[in-house]
Amino acid sequence: MIHRRYPSSALRAIAISVLALPLVVSAQIAPAPAEKNWREANDAVGQFKRGHADILKWEKQNTPVVQPEASAAARLSLMSPEDAVRQAWLFHRGLVKPMNRIGAANVDLIAKGQWADVDPVWQRKVDDFGELLEVAAQGRKAWIQAVAARQVLKQHRDTLDAAEAGNELGRRMVSVGNWSKLQQAQVQLAQSSAQMNVRRAQHAATQAEATLIKTLGLTGVHSAVTLPDRLPDMPAQALSPQVLDARAEAIAAQLPRAEGMRNGANARLARQAYLASHALALSSRDEVLKVREFITEETVLHYNGMLKSVWDLLGEVSSQSQAVASAIEAQRDFWIAETDLQWVLQGGAPDSFVSLGGGGGEPAAAAGH
Repeated sequence: MIHRRYPSSALRAIAISVLALPLVVSAQIAPAPAEKNWREANDAVGQFKRGHADILKWEKQNTPVVQPEASAAARLSLMSPEDAVRQAWLFHRGLVKPMNRIGAANVDLIAKGQWADVDPVWQRKVDDFGELLEVAAQGRKAWIQAVAARQVLKQHRDTLDAAEAGNELGRRMVSVGNWSKLQQAQVQLAQSSAQMNVRRAQHAATQAEATLIKTLGLTGVHSAVTLPDRLPDMPAQALSPQVLDARAEAIAAQLPRAEGMRNGANARLARQAYLASHALALSSRDEVLKVREFITEETVLHYNGMLKSVWDLLGEVSSQSQAVASAIEAQRDFWIAETDLQWVLQGGAPDSFVSLGGGGGEPAAAAGH
């Protein structure tokens, strides 16, 4: 899992419930003379063991479940990269012959992404074996991109929820004279920025799904597909240099000299991308997110104890969502790099290797306190 204590649904509940709780809103926007009202609100919340956290938990448990659209049942289900690979093979009917040559057991290994267990001798013995692997790699990577894009979109929507809550709260504070229009402009700008990020993420998710549909030969057959909520879990350990060396030597022995030299160069690039992406993804998940989760938990506790403002809480919700989005992108990069590496170590030649972006950088602090 990318995130532990604070799944996106909980973060959204925190953001939305800030405006849903009259006790919280009245405490934040009430004029200074209304100290009695603030104390009464605090006493009322104090009836719950963990204050606002218990209220948020209750609201989350009692939020009606949104039913999926009826058309979702008609979508093609692609719940694993194996599903995508097999669908891609169906589109390329000419691959039936090499699939029959290598046998069902090897076909299953390739579909499941266990290419290292396939004897590289097939590269030399079976015509179109390279195309079989290329189609599998393209289908697998398109699936990874589509699933990750949807995950990232969900996180940006959570960030927008927090920004909208902050902007609405700021608007109410202006209406009662507790804030200036300048302060309101800061939180309004934060909402606009979050909205732009959602639109970018929505476009990326739409494009990724369209690419997946095209890659699998489903254009005109399916306009949408059903995908899992998240990417597969990463392996705790990357492949060792000894294992990588052995596999590189095994495929080199099956290729003509010139082709083997090109494969050796690709193998070095693929290995570097694989190891770097694995290290970045683990760091983002096990270091950055761990610290972010601690900060979020402490912020919630301090907020319940009235040591933090609602702006601190909303800002942390936004920061947590952005950190999770970065971790998802790092995990996506690893799985793409892993696919390219397996492909290269079976004689493949990807057009390019994954470009590693930022993973888990500290988001900007929320405006308006």
